[in-house]
Amino acid sequence: MTRGVIVVFRSFLLATLLALGIAAGVGHADPPVETAYSQPGPWQVTEQRAFTCCDSTGAAYDIWYPTDLGANGFRHPIITWGDGTNAHPNQYTYLLRHFASWGFVVIATENPTTGSGVDIAGAVDKLLTLAADPAGVFYGKLDPEAIGAVGHSQGATGALNAMAHSGGRIKTAVPIELPIQLMCLFGPMCPDIRALAGGSVFFVNGAADTVISPSNQLLPPQLSGLESMRAYYDAVPAGIPKAWGTLVTPNHNDVQGQPDCTGAAWPCATGVHGYLGYPTAWLTARLLGDTRAQQAFVRGSGEFLAPNPLWDNQCSDVTAVS
Repeated sequence: MTRGVIVVFRSFLLATLLALGIAAGVGHADPPVETAYSQPGPWQVTEQRAFTCCDSTGAAYDIWYPTDLGANGFRHPIITWGDGTNAHPNQYTYLLRHFASWGFVVIATENPTTGSGVDIAGAVDKLLTLAADPAGVFYGKLDPEAIGAVGHSQGATGALNAMAHSGGRIKTAVPIELPIQLMCLFGPMCPDIRALAGGSVFFVNGAADTVISPSNQLLPPQLSGLESMRAYYDAVPAGIPKAWGTLVTPNHNDVQGQPDCTGAAWPCATGVHGYLGYPTAWLTARLLGDTRAQQAFVRGSGEFLAPNPLWDNQCSDVTAVS
């Protein structure tokens, strides 16, 4: 990323903090990273259903993007999203609009079966093809070197598989409520954790999601397989930056909150709020190079590792700010 782009991003961030009355220089210390990134970002957002077609199954793509694309020369990172089983992108609108408000262009297939990662990766191909058209809205506005994959449930599996088989193109993944390997018996493909050869991963699960995404398991992975978030975290190959945290209250579908549980599929406990701050900070750290967001995840000293009534099981092997 160029120094100019980083400066542009930081100016947008400062403007947001000033608008909230929480930036340094107005009588307050900088807010915690989680607090800052839980707020809407500085970009107005445009969203379009069935923006373009089609993935390998014929499903359309939905998209969320900053309305003033490319302002001041900004080149936007890309997030490709994966839905949970039989879910639709409109069930995640609050979260995906939030990402776009922080400068990301978010594309999501309407395909409800994304565990292989093929159509999550294919969404990136589609978007970059559109961005190559001089007459298109995205021409010259995207950063093809800054791509992340995020998904929920089966889509979390797909996000990891998309990164694992992207040849290094997808730089980071945020799997939310990742299904344990036992769930592969019921259809969705297993995440290919040990195939990861690069990138970075931030695992997020809810403490009440004890069936699909439990934090711990009774039997060691050598006997039972990867049946917990801790086992998945430990299975990430050495050298790949990773973090994991468990939100204390949420259940499997809280991430669908709009922002509370109204409209979310069962089970949902409180809504999407906990999934906004640190996931957005992770993406900003990894794809926009924001050093303060990066510092939050550094092992032993980062804000994410500090005691927090909203989180449990926080761990990270991020060792330095790049």
